[in-house]
Amino acid sequence: MRSEKITFDGAFGDKLSARVDQPDGEARNYALFAHCFTCSKNLKVVSNLSKTLTKHGIGVLRFDFTGLGESEGDFADTNFSSNIEDLIAAADYMESHYRAPAILIGHSLGGAAVLQSASKIPKSKAVATIGAPADPEHVKENFGARLNEIEEKGIATVTLAGRDFTIKKQFIDDLEANNMDDKIRNLDRALMIFHSPVDQVVGIDNAANIYKKARHPKSFVSLDDANHLLTKQKDSFYLAEVLAAWANRYF
Repeated sequence: MRSEKITFDGAFGDKLSARVDQPDGEARNYALFAHCFTCSKNLKVVSNLSKTLTKHGIGVLRFDFTGLGESEGDFADTNFSSNIEDLIAAADYMESHYRAPAILIGHSLGGAAVLQSASKIPKSKAVATIGAPADPEHVKENFGARLNEIEEKGIATVTLAGRDFTIKKQFIDDLEANNMDDKIRNLDRALMIFHSPVDQVVGIDNAANIYKKARHPKSFVSLDDANHLLTKQKDSFYLAEVLAAWANRYF
């Protein structure tokens, strides 16, 4: 796998950090990856997935959303809508410099983001979600007792995975304003849903809701005993092999 570090302008004009992973030969198609809430492009599951897809001739662009990882910007000013705009900006960059992404892949909240953004990335043909919520409002469950403070004071510091993040009320309001149902029903792309039945962060019922609302062609693959972040390497490599085989059907 060849990997190139690049930057592009995100939703607010900040420089977003990304990597474009390429197969040894010419890429037959490209995928765009959206990471999970407060994660980064360097999460192990992302690099494992990218490594496997390049082995199958698929180039991958993975990037850090505004204010996360190595990207510029203030995370506190971002929201679900700005994530969608970051994704569209990434797709535009790919089309200008490589090729428009044929596959959109999203992990957790990133999965909800690719479902929302697919209609605005017209050359995409397939969408894959990994442990995705059926509604972005699911993220509010991560805030626990701080949710009331955010609602009352307009801002609060929330600790997620041992790190502190500033969450503003505009983030909550934006989650509530984004309705997923119509986007899922009118996706008009092949859909693959990956989900673990023992996911303790985003329950398996979310996968059932997405599958029920989506039109064919749609597929579901159980990730067996995997956890939400797919920290076991065997899980991320298995997912990537299945994804590559499925996606190639639509090229």
